Amino acid sequence: MTDTGSNTMTGRARRCLGVLLGLIAALAVVPLPAAHADGGGEGATVVRTTAGAVRGEVTGLGRQFLGIPYAADPVGKLRWQPPRPHARWSGVRDATDFSNRCVQGSSWDPGYEQPTHTEDCLSLNVYAPKTKGAQRDRPVLVWFHGGGLTAGAGSDVVPDTFADASGAVVVTINYRLGAMGFLSLPGLQESGNYGMLDQQAALRWVRANAARFGGDADKVTIAGESAGGRSVCDQLASPGARGLFRGAVIQSGAYDDCNARTRAAADADGLAFAKKLGCEDAATVAACLRAKPAAELLKAQSGHNWNPVVGSSFLPRQPAEAFASGEYPRVPVVNGANRDEGTLFAFGAYDGAGKPLTAEQYPAAIRNAFGAEKAEQVLRAYPLSAFKTPTLAYAAAVGDQLMACPADRLNSRIAGTAPVYAYEFADETGPPFASLRNLDTDFPFGATHVNELQYLFRHFGLEAPFTAAEKKLSRQMTAYWSSFVRTGRPTAPGLPAMPEQSRTPGKVLTLQTAPAGGPEVSGDFGKRHHCEVWGG
Repeated sequence: MTDTGSNTMTGRARRCLGVLLGLIAALAVVPLPAAHADGGGEGATVVRTTAGAVRGEVTGLGRQFLGIPYAADPVGKLRWQPPRPHARWSGVRDATDFSNRCVQGSSWDPGYEQPTHTEDCLSLNVYAPKTKGAQRDRPVLVWFHGGGLTAGAGSDVVPDTFADASGAVVVTINYRLGAMGFLSLPGLQESGNYGMLDQQAALRWVRANAARFGGDADKVTIAGESAGGRSVCDQLASPGARGLFRGAVIQSGAYDDCNARTRAAADADGLAFAKKLGCEDAATVAACLRAKPAAELLKAQSGHNWNPVVGSSFLPRQPAEAFASGEYPRVPVVNGANRDEGTLFAFGAYDGAGKPLTAEQYPAAIRNAFGAEKAEQVLRAYPLSAFKTPTLAYAAAVGDQLMACPADRLNSRIAGTAPVYAYEFADETGPPFASLRNLDTDFPFGATHVNELQYLFRHFGLEAPFTAAEKKLSRQMTAYWSSFVRTGRPTAPGLPAMPEQSRTPGKVLTLQTAPAGGPEVSGDFGKRHHCEVWGG
């Protein structure tokens, strides 16, 4: 995405992504008296990790261990440093509540009504299913949450039902966000990539501790949605993550073609951020910023770019280049997007603000979003006559440019060097995800951004108000994802396999309840999303 209009649209979408996800932050973990800890057999609520014992709890679906620290608190001198190992503790640490969320603003998501200023947040949650056969050697799924790399937490999804259905151990993590996770300044070690390095530290923790919860460290799949999916993309291209996973799932995460900021651009943005806070002396800028309260840093971070940085040991080259050249771990990948990705962003810009887009305003909105040079081509591809409202026409263009066509390009880059399986979530009549259900609107979100999560997990810990057909689709999607976690191939009993792109380029598994009555393979994904307009 190189034209001015595309960059403008991506920036708007990124700001919207930053207010999407969340769940209630609970009390910090408290050490308890020493107790016996076993190796994680069926029913064990106390498990001894490499840093000390933790006590979880048994639920109707298995066992869960919440708020386990995987790295030292990144506070004081450790702010803007790569993650360090957590100190060992004595006794048994309580692991029955989620820990602090990382520093972030408030949003409309359940539990995110107030900003969070806590930095002692590098924790993870482990969900171990009931025993079905062997107690050991289960596959492991590690989930990276979304939120535009400025919001969200590992508690955003509760994957206990997925763990039970799949027989996999599921791990969800927190990682540093916004300025805390992605500040870039000249001279800082691993500048601009601290949140990504946190994810790698969590993966190393999983490798060291998976067996203690019944998992197999050699059977790890990483997965994520939105910024979490983009994180998966970057970890695929990062040398530091090699050997830590054997499969990857990218859900609505190929935006920006997974590419990172350049070092020069990131450092310039970091210095501008520091100047806003009165830290202008190059010799002391890092120390000056470390002395600032988290709340002050959070208030100043709006308007800056908090994406990862290329040109470091974490990311020596852009992911798109690594994939095109085959210089990445050639593990199996599931990659996809939602049919109506753009409705969420269009609603936020227009109808949700009480200003529905009109037919007269539509051409100007397209020019503003994508630039005058691109506008005429976009208007021909997305005529108002093809949509129920101007807002939905605008939404289609936004979703195709931002998510669908980058996903299509990513499939093409990976195909031929590694198995890549493609899907499109298209359940357009399903309920909007939890945050949108709380809004007083009848806006037709359709299969919008984030909406597939509730079909795989308990999003925000809530049960989705599904019809019988939607519950069936949820089970079918869980079967595909579970199969991939177990075998590296996404299949489901009695249903078509998810298409592998080197064999069937352009074909995707359409995940839907109607009109076909269930998942089906369809072709011409790029044509249906006008990818010829968007450079792919």
